[in-house]
Amino acid sequence: MNAQIDGVRLAGTPQGPVPVLVLGVEGEDDVVPIFIGLEEATSIARGLEAADIGRPLTHDLLLDVMEELGGRIEKVVITEIEERDAEGGTYIADLHVTTPRDSVVIDARPSDSLALAARTNVPIEVAESVFESGRDDREKFEELTDLREVRGELE
Repeated sequence: MNAQIDGVRLAGTPQGPVPVLVLGVEGEDDVVPIFIGLEEATSIARGLEAADIGRPLTHDLLLDVMEELGGRIEKVVITEIEERDAEGGTYIADLHVTTPRDSVVIDARPSDSLALAARTNVPIEVAESVFESGRDDREKFEELTDLREVRGELE
């Protein structure tokens, strides 16, 4: 299923605000929320803004090194969700990369893969089973604060 990053927002929890990456899926009203760490959320938000902040951060560096070595990200696929519970679950992703020698699939965290996708505009796919297991009401997440609005306060 084709997807796109709808945003990175902050969800209120008893432990405080937690970043949540919201994936919209083509042709579906529901979204797939993926709770991630603050550093990864900030990196994805920066990638979406396409702002040059000077020296590269980790995801910028990884992308620069990959491209200098002749590699190119082709797509990101969210393939599985494990340990599903009330707070989400553990999502599994594959990063599809073409190199001068071959095409490879690299196991990667969804947050890292999507941080790279935000910088390259490559296709994002979600396995249908992941969508069905992880789907949630879009409106719940549209009401949350966008991380880009409060990022300076959190850093």
